[in-house]
Amino acid sequence: GVDMAGSQVPPRDRLRPVFAVFLLITETLFLATLISEEIERRTIQALLVTPAKVRDFLGAKGAVGVSLAFGEALLFTAIVGGLAVQPLPIVIALLLGAVLVTGISFFLAAVGRDMMSVMAWGIPVVVVMIIPAMSVLFPGMLTDWIKIIPSYYVVDTVNQAANFGGSWGDVWVNLLALAGFGLTFFWLGGMVLVRRFQ
Repeated sequence: GVDMAGSQVPPRDRLRPVFAVFLLITETLFLATLISEEIERRTIQALLVTPAKVRDFLGAKGAVGVSLAFGEALLFTAIVGGLAVQPLPIVIALLLGAVLVTGISFFLAAVGRDMMSVMAWGIPVVVVMIIPAMSVLFPGMLTDWIKIIPSYYVVDTVNQAANFGGSWGDVWVNLLALAGFGLTFFWLGGMVLVRRFQ
């Protein structure tokens, strides 16, 4: 890894991106359990009797999921001083991360039959998504395979921008990859959830 001798990042600063990403990832379980609860109680079927369409439901759940995940992560990051350096890349990374976790929660809600099965599927997903955050706490421990986990791009972008002053030139590849992962998961998760209602 990079030689950090003389320019170490204090542990409290390394925890900023870890907790911000952790807030995003836990939102996956919250939205997935909310949707599965509505499926189990037949709230969605009652809504679909009205003029509302499945895409209206998905749009509303997507807007709520993205705004909640993004709002929580942004508020936390602002409170702990994570937006002091290069705030715009951090805000965009958190927004794209919120889109990503909302799409993943659509998948979990479609796979799970009730709240407990969503939790059973969701816990392994959350654990895998948290692995890239460990690369911030223990630099050099993980190798390049970690880049296949989509949450890596949120963690790395927030870490570079907040702790090392990474500019657009340093993080644009991460943001591009994150946008691709986020929009793909959101679209595919929505399609899988629509098939569950049909």
